[in-house]
Amino acid sequence: MPARGRRYPLVIYTRMMSRWWTIVAAIGIALQGVAWYGFGIGAELWRWLANGSVGVFCILVGVMMYLLRKSAYVQPFGDHLRLATPFLRLNISYKRLRSSKPVNLGALFPPKSISGTLRDIVEPLATMTAIVIELNALPMSQTALRFFLSPLFFKDKTPHIVILVEDWMRFSAELDSMRTGGKGSAPQRKRDASILSRLPQK
Repeated sequence: MPARGRRYPLVIYTRMMSRWWTIVAAIGIALQGVAWYGFGIGAELWRWLANGSVGVFCILVGVMMYLLRKSAYVQPFGDHLRLATPFLRLNISYKRLRSSKPVNLGALFPPKSISGTLRDIVEPLATMTAIVIELNALPMSQTALRFFLSPLFFKDKTPHIVILVEDWMRFSAELDSMRTGGKGSAPQRKRDASILSRLPQK
């Protein structure tokens, strides 16, 4: 079985789904109320039936968003990093990965520089640390990825992905360990051994 690390839920995706499922479900409930009112006053069949049908659809979509709100995750494997959402599974080979560095989310996306909807998402998370993964190239175009991922996964047009998870230190350490095959400290041990070998022997 190939080596694999933990699954780390994507905070941005979870926050967006948690925000939107209540709005969508509330719209559905309101449309159900309109349909019931139309039925009560004897409105034309198609009018209240259409409102009721759209209302049921919105409620179902809201429930689905609630159930899927924590289903997006990032997971290090032995030879690639997987980023998965309910509608996207992206495997990023470590050969593409140039570097990964921790950056404050508020510094990446200053609240005053982004739109109101995104600002409402960023402000409560602004003090959290994100991992910016710089790549030689994305597995698919950023334009295509934006159909599945929030704009908060991208700080600019360069090939990279912004990853925000709760335990960023553990994720970063696990990612580095997987990339190096658990040999990340080998160069340091080799230098230490070389220094010891040059010490005078008693």
